[in-house]
Amino acid sequence: MKNALLIALFLGFSFTLKAQVADSEMYLSDLKKELIIEWPKNRTINLVFHGHSVPAGYWENHEVHTLESYPNLVLTKLKEKYPYAVINVIVTAIGGENSIKGQERFEKDVLVHKPDVLFIDYALNDRGAGLEKAKEAWDKMIQSALSKNIKVILLTPSPDQRVDIKVAGNDLELHTNQIIKLAETNHIGLVDSYAQFNKIATRGDLVKYMASVNHPNLAGHQLIANELIKWFTK
Repeated sequence: MKNALLIALFLGFSFTLKAQVADSEMYLSDLKKELIIEWPKNRTINLVFHGHSVPAGYWENHEVHTLESYPNLVLTKLKEKYPYAVINVIVTAIGGENSIKGQERFEKDVLVHKPDVLFIDYALNDRGAGLEKAKEAWDKMIQSALSKNIKVILLTPSPDQRVDIKVAGNDLELHTNQIIKLAETNHIGLVDSYAQFNKIATRGDLVKYMASVNHPNLAGHQLIANELIKWFTK
């Protein structure tokens, strides 16, 4: 009986470990070692950002601010820390797309780049598809990437000012909660952009971080980039 109890406790403990977001200090530890390797022993590191208009760099009036969007802000920050690294930032995001469409082109448009790290950011556009279909699409992309030993970091949504993110249970919060659970279940990375913007909204400063009703400006993209970079610097 005692042995059975110990086994049950062990199994329960193991499950608890699995059902949590990956450790930000350890998840990319091998990659961080590679980023400090100098020529000629170094190699090219591919970071792929998959999603909708926000990682694609759309601001106001369909203008695309590529160099001021968070994928390239992350690149700038990484190069400050890793001057010897060769890093490709590859953006496979398409404005207006949701995760269902993103999953359909995942193999030919994303996996073909052989990402070292994959970032997924679709929740802002997934509200029309609904939670169930979005979860299925995200999970397929996650499993496909993990099967190829690709590190995955999920992003919760940036704001849509037509949604009061201070009100509990809003659509963006529901998708945020689902993304957090996906990160926990798969023990992968998470950047909770929604939580950071929620703090700003609570202060009444959200408009200062937005270029349009549903696209962040430079300050908003910097906020997301600052959260992303933590996975490479701790």
